[in-house]
Amino acid sequence: MHTLIKNAKVMGPQSFTGDILIADGKISALGRHLFAPADATIIDAQNNAVLPGLVDVHVHFREPGFEQKETIKTGAAAAAHGGFTTVVAMPNLDPVPDNVIDLRQLIKKNHTDAKIHVEQFAAITKGLHSNDLDDYQALKDAGALGFSNDGVGIQDAGTMYQAMQAAVKVDAPIVAHIQDDGLMAGGVISTGTKAQAFGLPGINHVSESAQLARDLTLAEATGVHYHACHISTKQSVELIRDAKARGVNVTAEVTPHHLLLDYEHIPANDPNYKMNPPLRAEMDRMALIDGLEDGTIDMIATDHAPHTDEDKAGDFSTAAFGIVGSETAFALLYTSLVKSGRFTLDQLIEWMSTNPAKAFGLPAGSIGIGQPADLTIIDLNKQYKIDANTWLSKGRNSPFIGREVSGQVLYTLADGQIAYKEENQ
Repeated sequence: MHTLIKNAKVMGPQSFTGDILIADGKISALGRHLFAPADATIIDAQNNAVLPGLVDVHVHFREPGFEQKETIKTGAAAAAHGGFTTVVAMPNLDPVPDNVIDLRQLIKKNHTDAKIHVEQFAAITKGLHSNDLDDYQALKDAGALGFSNDGVGIQDAGTMYQAMQAAVKVDAPIVAHIQDDGLMAGGVISTGTKAQAFGLPGINHVSESAQLARDLTLAEATGVHYHACHISTKQSVELIRDAKARGVNVTAEVTPHHLLLDYEHIPANDPNYKMNPPLRAEMDRMALIDGLEDGTIDMIATDHAPHTDEDKAGDFSTAAFGIVGSETAFALLYTSLVKSGRFTLDQLIEWMSTNPAKAFGLPAGSIGIGQPADLTIIDLNKQYKIDANTWLSKGRNSPFIGREVSGQVLYTLADGQIAYKEENQ
């Protein structure tokens, strides 16, 4: 099967304007006025931007166990709508993929129900909440990309140390939700002016940075690839910067919402602003942006966390943590960080495609002959208001609804097959 993308403005390290010929799911030629077989599918990019397919290493697709919030099919469709061609799903599910049988069933469903590439993390410990390690070799052999207890911080240092030692033996990453429960104090919002104004218990920044300091020490001792999820504080950025300077094998991600919002942006006791980690202070947000720029933070990941309307009803004290992000991430970041002149589009591509692919050894993140035809075509000039009614996710929980943005995904192709197409194309 052949597909020819004409009039493409290819962005990234190998930028050019011309055509992309795809054969059997891979890029077979790049150039001007390429010839395609008579039966080829023709896509006219109309001089819009063609990016390497976006890569998100942190999504929650909720299936099995919580299909009322999201399914693999709806989550993958939402990711494709947002321009993502590869995502990695977290294991906080029911049943938890902490054994070969459940993991294989989940991976099979990831492949059959999704039009994009859905990789899977397995659990670090049995059931997520125990201190009993899984069989990492068996799970890696069954297809696990790495190991995470996302949503649950590993509270016991000995357990984390043993997990890192076991992960090193099978050459797999430990992907950490960094949260010391003893320092959370029942908090639902960051400590600060808004917690005081709303009369809510606050989450102190040390609940993240204290456990991160522990984990970085253990990672240095074991040599494991340690990946820090959703970094949110200035102190965490500083800890990771220092660890990288010492040669610790650490990578880190930051979410769009922690880059674009701080707790002063919370207009009221609105649970669409409730996430974990919480929105922090302005100095934290600026430290995250600086950390991206200097390479301390390697990538942007959405932490796409859909919930039902009932889950997000009420206020901060009762609603679930988390917001959706797959369908808004690129447009929000392009509008706020690139169009503003703070960063370049090439930098954004590195953080949303090239770097996450490289960090996790995924065959994605660039456009070249012989590489998988994972591509995103975007009209960078299209301006619109974020409208939840256009989303393909089941979740509607976002603080960004109604925001004016630029950058509409026109097509998303995974292995040369159209995973998403804008209706007007």
